Amino acid sequence: MDRHQIIGADLARSLSELSLEINRQLGLLIHRSGKIEAVIVGDFGGIMIPQLTGVRTSGGRLKGLRLVHTHLAMEDISDEDLMDLLFLRLDMLSVIKVLPDGLPEKMYTVHLIPDSGDGANWQFLEPVHPANQNESAEAVIAAIEAEFSRTAQSQEVDLKEDRAILISVSTETKIRADESLNELVELAKSDNITVLDTVLQRRKNVNPRLILGKGKLAEIMILALQKNANLLIFNQELNPSQVRSITDFTELRVIDRTQLILDIFAHRAMSREGKLQVEMAQLKYMIPHLTTKDDSLSRLTGGIGARGPGETKLEIDKRRINDRLARLAKDLRQVSDERARRRSKRRKKDLPVLSLVGYTNAGKSTLLNILTNSDIVAEDKLFATLDPTSRRLRFPEDIEVIITDTVGFIRDLPDELMQAFKATLEELEEADLLVHVIDVSNPCYVDHINIVEKILNELDLQSIPCLKVYNKIDRVEGMLPVNLDKDGVTISALDSSTLQPFLEAAQQKIRKALSSSGMSGGN
Repeated sequence: MDRHQIIGADLARSLSELSLEINRQLGLLIHRSGKIEAVIVGDFGGIMIPQLTGVRTSGGRLKGLRLVHTHLAMEDISDEDLMDLLFLRLDMLSVIKVLPDGLPEKMYTVHLIPDSGDGANWQFLEPVHPANQNESAEAVIAAIEAEFSRTAQSQEVDLKEDRAILISVSTETKIRADESLNELVELAKSDNITVLDTVLQRRKNVNPRLILGKGKLAEIMILALQKNANLLIFNQELNPSQVRSITDFTELRVIDRTQLILDIFAHRAMSREGKLQVEMAQLKYMIPHLTTKDDSLSRLTGGIGARGPGETKLEIDKRRINDRLARLAKDLRQVSDERARRRSKRRKKDLPVLSLVGYTNAGKSTLLNILTNSDIVAEDKLFATLDPTSRRLRFPEDIEVIITDTVGFIRDLPDELMQAFKATLEELEEADLLVHVIDVSNPCYVDHINIVEKILNELDLQSIPCLKVYNKIDRVEGMLPVNLDKDGVTISALDSSTLQPFLEAAQQKIRKALSSSGMSGGN
């Protein structure tokens, strides 16, 4: 058919006549090349657009397909039509009203627009009889794509990178909701994801199916078109049915906060133990989400001579994952035993252990570097350190200790990761002193303290002496919060001249621990 027309006049007439004859709505999905990609047969009141995963599309922000379908009751373009246009990113959608004699009355067309200034997300064209089409569909689509490009962000974006819109639906106060969303932004940046925009919706109750309302999701789809996003990241953990419900409305990839953290860990883990732990956490997360991945997971497979249909692809995948988990657990136990033997050797040298703990990006690695003249990777990113690192440290009074850096904590740490990293956190059980490093420049540092202390309690570490170290005082604007010195010390891990109070307090606590345990603390 002519690619310059929305639909040829003869084809429109045939579509109308056949639709009336079978008393069902008929639809055509037409590629920009003019090729008909799919014929859809509905009922009297509507059509159901099939999954478009196997349909080749054109480049650009829009899908590269236009939908033309009949309306038998002479009804106007419906809300369902508009949602299909939006969520499927169709080039345009046209409705042909069918007259009682089976001839087309007129064709009514709507297409998306970036920003009309009045909040509308679409624009209706003047109704036209299919035989009187003067406007080129190709030209209209090109103009729409150009308008979306014009309203996109001004900076150049690497199209090979993930370009995300971050979404948070919260029932918390605005301050806490903002802080949680800001943390999601930092997590995304730590995973080298370009953050195009953020969306925060505060509700009394979270929609159990879509997380957010359908109207808000429609706004996000328009935003994704405007920003040329290819990824949606939700701040809340999504269950499998929620993922499926959201992906039913969009072809953009959808992940949640847990997947983002798992991805960061997968990229950052360097040690064999860390890699084992991350893979185990990923597989545990994947099992309940397998059904949302692809329809092919439910296809039946069977070998030669097999009785019945055989195992489903889903069952095979789950069995393989469980087999792999069993192997990983065995390997991880071996690594944990090796770590225990190293701790035992260290104990024989009578060296006390000082372990750095704290919220992620509090400055633990930076503090370890300046104390021991090391060059451990210390970036201003969340989860820059995943693998535990140990160094020797000699205090001014000739007390030598082992100082250990550990993975940072975070609010709502995924259960999969918490369980997987317990082997690493076993290091903390051997500590004679926990040094709780706190980023006092963070407005929510009190919340971070509570989160870390809660996790330490869950690990049964509350009986180990703890020294609070309020870090990053160089970043605090104005006066420091009052009474910090009463339960800890203040430092800047970037300035060695501020460390003396910490060294004195840590040395005092170590001496007290040594006297109670009978250790010497020498060479």
